[in-house]
Parts: sequence; structure tokens; C-alpha cells
Amino acid sequence: MNLESFTTAAAVRHAARSGELTGPTPGLAMGYVQANLVILPKDDAFDFLLFCQRNPRPCPLLDVTEVGSPEPRTIAPGADIRTDLPAYRVFRDGQLVDEPTNLLGLWRDDLVGFLIGCSFTFENALLAADLPVRHIEECRNVPMYRTNIACKPAGRFHGPMVVSMRPMTPSQTVRATTICSRFPRAHGAPIHFGNPESIGIPRIDQPDFGDSVQIRPDEIPVFWACGVTPQAVIMEAKLPFVMTHKPGHMFLTDLRDHELENL
Repeated sequence: MNLESFTTAAAVRHAARSGELTGPTPGLAMGYVQANLVILPKDDAFDFLLFCQRNPRPCPLLDVTEVGSPEPRTIAPGADIRTDLPAYRVFRDGQLVDEPTNLLGLWRDDLVGFLIGCSFTFENALLAADLPVRHIEECRNVPMYRTNIACKPAGRFHGPMVVSMRPMTPSQTVRATTICSRFPRAHGAPIHFGNPESIGIPRIDQPDFGDSVQIRPDEIPVFWACGVTPQAVIMEAKLPFVMTHKPGHMFLTDLRDHELENL
């Protein structure tokens, strides 16, 4: 499979739907907005919407589907969130029970899909500025970590913020902060850089999600709020039934990166 052939969001979705693509999506269809996914019953949807509104850094909303509809009409008309991601996660009572490649057999008429902004969106801008994106360089998934930063609760939803990490030199970090600040709907500027233990990460070489990447001697770890945060919150809330994307295996929208940019 030639990943460089996936130059459009529609091509990535088609490959996921057909089963040709089952791996992570960093670096695919550069210039198209990628999104995290949370699917839950309508009875829990209002509290989750409120959670996203109270925690816009990790959970910037891009779209919410109609009850029972798998189509994200605002950001990808005609797409299907049950099939158009490479891999999913299924949680029952807060426990991860399965990682299927589609949700057709699990879909219900009471479900609502939430599409949440992703830091992969600003990576094209970082690369254009000759800033490093190490997980793309190493053809790996981005490293992600649970932190000791508490999200603002809403109803049953509470728990720790998850962050993604990209190593950079201090001067590169300053430039990256300026660039990423233009993308508030893709997590915006970094929330921390330097000592990972100060935000509750004991081992930088052991991410909770994704893959570890090399941090060179002149670099520091730089952390962004991450759309995997809802998965940590779901585990805390122990909801009976929730489905999400598998970390790093995102939904490709028809939005272009510049449409999320505040100039």
C-alpha cells in the first residue's frame, strides 16, 4: 500500500471503508483537517456537549451528527463515521473491549457522533515552516500521555487531560507556539514544554497511547492538548457504551487546514 497515494480526504475514507487502510493517519492527505471521534447514546450527548464546551483546548468541536445518523453533514457530506476510519475502539462500563475496523454491527438508532479537532491539522503548517514533526519523520503514531491536569467536569464526564508530544529545540518551540496559536480548533498552542513529570508523566519513553519517538540531546518535549482526552474521561465515567476512534486513526474531513486558521 502506497501511503503517498492518499492525497485527498475522500481517498483516505474510501481506503478505510474498503479495509485497505487500517493504520494511523498522520501525514495522510496533508492539508485536510483530521478529526477525533466520540460516539455515545443521546442520553449522554448533552453532558458530553457541555464537557466539550467547558474544555475547548482538548475538545474543540467540529461537527455533531443528528441522532441515529452516521453522516457528518457539515464537515464531510456523504461520509460514514461507522466505516470511514481505519480503526475504532469500543468501551463498555469504562473498559476497552474491542478495536474493530468498522462499527456497522454495533450501530444503534440512538447514537450521536462528535467530531473533535486534531493536532494533526497544524502539522502541515509546522512542516511548511521547516519545524520537525518527529512521528512523521519516523513513520510512527504520535506519542500521547495522560496527565495530572484535570478537565472541567460536566455531568458524568470528568477526568485527566491527555496530551500529544513533539520534541523540538527551545527556539523551534517558540516558532511552533506562534504557528499553532492560529489553530484554536486544532488544540492551539502548546500547553506545556520541558519537564514531563510536572504534568504527571513519569516516563516520556512510555506513552499511554501511540508510539515513542526520539528526543535528541538539544530538544525538549513539547505538549499539546489532545483529542484522546475523551477516552480517558470515558474510562473514568464508566459509561455503559461508548465508541471512539483508535488513537492516531483519525477521520479525514473535507475541511482544509486554512479553514480552521485564525489569521
